[in-house]
Amino acid sequence: MNENGTRRTTVGIATAVLAVLAPFVVSGPASAQTESHGPVSSEWTTQTVAPGVQVRTGTIRNAASVPTWTVTVQESTTSRLTGAAAWAEVGPRSWADETAARLKAVGFQPRTETVRWPRYADTPYGTMGLRIRVGSYADKAAAQAVATSVNAAGFHAVAEWTGYEPEQPADVENIHVAVIDPRTFSGTVAGTHDGNVAQRETTSSVAGKLGSLVGVNAGFFVTSNSDGVQGTQSGIAAYDGQLESMAVGSRAALIVEDGGRRFRVADLTSTVTARAGASRYAVEGINRVPGTVRDCGRPGLTPSSLPWQDVTCHTNDDLVQFTPAFGANLPTGAGTQVVLDATGRVVSTGARGGRVPAGDTVLQGIGTAADWLTTHATLGQRVPVTEVVRDTEGRRVRLGQGDSIVSAAPTLVEDGRLSIDAATEGTLDPKDLSFGYAWSNIRQPRTMAGIDARGRLLLVTVDGRLTGGSEGFTLQEGAEFMRSLGAVEALNLDGGGSTAMAVNGKLVNAPSDATGERAVGDTLQVLAQPRSH
Repeated sequence: MNENGTRRTTVGIATAVLAVLAPFVVSGPASAQTESHGPVSSEWTTQTVAPGVQVRTGTIRNAASVPTWTVTVQESTTSRLTGAAAWAEVGPRSWADETAARLKAVGFQPRTETVRWPRYADTPYGTMGLRIRVGSYADKAAAQAVATSVNAAGFHAVAEWTGYEPEQPADVENIHVAVIDPRTFSGTVAGTHDGNVAQRETTSSVAGKLGSLVGVNAGFFVTSNSDGVQGTQSGIAAYDGQLESMAVGSRAALIVEDGGRRFRVADLTSTVTARAGASRYAVEGINRVPGTVRDCGRPGLTPSSLPWQDVTCHTNDDLVQFTPAFGANLPTGAGTQVVLDATGRVVSTGARGGRVPAGDTVLQGIGTAADWLTTHATLGQRVPVTEVVRDTEGRRVRLGQGDSIVSAAPTLVEDGRLSIDAATEGTLDPKDLSFGYAWSNIRQPRTMAGIDARGRLLLVTVDGRLTGGSEGFTLQEGAEFMRSLGAVEALNLDGGGSTAMAVNGKLVNAPSDATGERAVGDTLQVLAQPRSH
């Protein structure tokens, strides 16, 4: 059942995508098309926003899919990363058999479902584990009532919508696909934080302010004050050739070169070094709170120096650079701060805090980094800071005017084939199914970017978390969809409530947050302004 369900989903999406491709070469401002393939139907409209920029809006329906509400009993486990108590949706057979027997003994009728691993490049194949469920219900209230009874009997149960799971086809998917052809589009494509990396704005508000033709949300960012400065990126980011945030491990990034003449997807790392005379010290962050690293992925962190999605790691020894784009008050606390002028010369030293002076940069150090600054970064001393960005093949990515980098995780397509390195990029843990299971394996709203064989940029959003409406993609479904569009390279951008697309400055998708469109960190904007030469 699971394998067949996954195949039906894949075929349904891929078949419907055939209706997406042809209209991208249709001339004229708009067109519409409806197609049916058995139980799968799709309706698409095409809008030519500008020469070389088209947006395709579609709904894929599968009449054979009838999702319901159910009750899932979760396994008690321990986080491999933190050691804290956790709950897992899927567990081993020994747990499943014992749990099913206990449920039957108190009057429930459980069922056991086999869950298989998606087609990831770096996780096991075959059976992931077993899932225990009770009942099938027409609405959430009925499922929640049963879950309450199950919990009262000594279990941990939650009400869930089966339409979010890949074991059955999605019944509805609302999708937007923007295609930007650099051979005919004379405007600009740019990653942007709208001039201040320490702020949050909605994708559509930035698009409206900039007069954007198409805009989508882009990278992961800090959403809580306890995790850093809200709006700052938790991954590598560069705007107009300036590195404004460092990589957290080797994770997927979209590189926009020369204002959108060329695009590529690559896993990137970054190395930044401060030098005072013969002494050097590694800068481990740009525009973030010293000692606090969202998504981890830097050396010397606790509990891990590897990337872990939505986890905040810490260190007592940290050197962080702040650029003129950091438009908020600088972090305060123990440690040392120096201000460097445009030539890299120290013009002031002292306690942490204040603002970044216009045209200057700031270094903040805590622990041993503070000691290094105190010893070496004295008034008048030159402390040049060098930055190096490399891809996984060791090639240096040189940033110049008009170049942008936005990043998230994981890679979806590489060399025209599915290549989802979810474990390596830290969106799930094969050894701990309590971490990242829903993030990676359950349908969610997604924003994705890719490049096809003709060098065209593909920007895609799928709405999700809308019970009875659009349900979203799993990572595998997102990768398959991108490949169906012809992507030879693709990555997953920030999703969930962040997923947004604006066309001509107006929001065109349905964000999943109850409060409406979410204010995000950086965005990717397609602008009518001609590229500079």
